Amino acid sequence: MKTATAPPRFILWQEVLFAYLAPAVCAGAGGLITGQADLLRAAVTSIAGTSALVALLLGMWLRYSGIRRPRLRRASAVALTAAFGLGAAALAALVAQILTITTSFPDRIRIDFPIAAALAATIITWRWCAIQRKACT
Repeated sequence: MKTATAPPRFILWQEVLFAYLAPAVCAGAGGLITGQADLLRAAVTSIAGTSALVALLLGMWLRYSGIRRPRLRRASAVALTAAFGLGAAALAALVAQILTITTSFPDRIRIDFPIAAALAATIITWRWCAIQRKACT
């Protein structure tokens, strides 16, 4: 007797949680090992925070609007992931540039924001594509 398994689901809160924890732990470990207090602070604020925010916004869009767009579902996972990763990095670089010019944010966000945004967008998009492909088969 075969039991039917439920198709995998894109659980947004889990994706956002891991998008925060993974860079926080990695960058935090780097800050601890090298003794850089500013990297340790940035790990839990600008790096992990940016990653979680991008994961939340892109994940919500993919979950609620992306499924209604057949072009996204048919697109190559590699091309879609690269496009969203590069787009997120470019937008985050622009935001970081504006923030460093107009406010007293540290200059390090010019590096932190684009890298964190690109990684989060890439991972979220790749996981969404994988789940969409499994749900259709």
